[in-house]
Amino acid sequence: MGSPFSIDMGENFLSAEAIANPPPFEKLRAVLIYDELARKLVSSIKYSDRTDLIRWVANWMHVSGQEVIEDADMIMPVPLHASRLRSRRFNQAGELAHRLADLNDKEFMPEILVRKKSTRQQVGLSERERARNVSGAFIVPQEMKIHLKGKRVLLIDDVYTTGATAKAATRALKRGGASQINVLVFAKVETYAI
Repeated sequence: MGSPFSIDMGENFLSAEAIANPPPFEKLRAVLIYDELARKLVSSIKYSDRTDLIRWVANWMHVSGQEVIEDADMIMPVPLHASRLRSRRFNQAGELAHRLADLNDKEFMPEILVRKKSTRQQVGLSERERARNVSGAFIVPQEMKIHLKGKRVLLIDDVYTTGATAKAATRALKRGGASQINVLVFAKVETYAI
């Protein structure tokens, strides 16, 4: 049985979203639905330098994501573009991924996936605009492909909204030689099938 914080719909459960539009990654796991509490925690980490919260969030992800963590050869974050990293001073996904790698004795490989294109922030964009915004944004540098070939990757991010970022990053990792990509996030925006 999963953690009380995890979104656990049962083994082999597929959401209506995944059936209608299959993602390029194998599995997505989230600790919680993106609600007011999750929004405050993520916002505090990202924009108020509350890096002290990283430990708590990563511990919740560690408990809730064991299935996808155990299945990984390496853990890496969704990267920020260098200009955004300079202005923010840290990558919250990178900090979460580093802590999760340490907690689980997994290889931490943040340099394999690079955000080559500076993109607008996704907040406020439609699903189509989000996909267009991150299209072609990620690359695996040629010299890193040797480290990625045939590996099972766990991709870490803080929030999953439409999945545009995770899907774009996954496609780049697959082009770079990864055999499998799972995604673990702290919170997932709830979607409704119409």
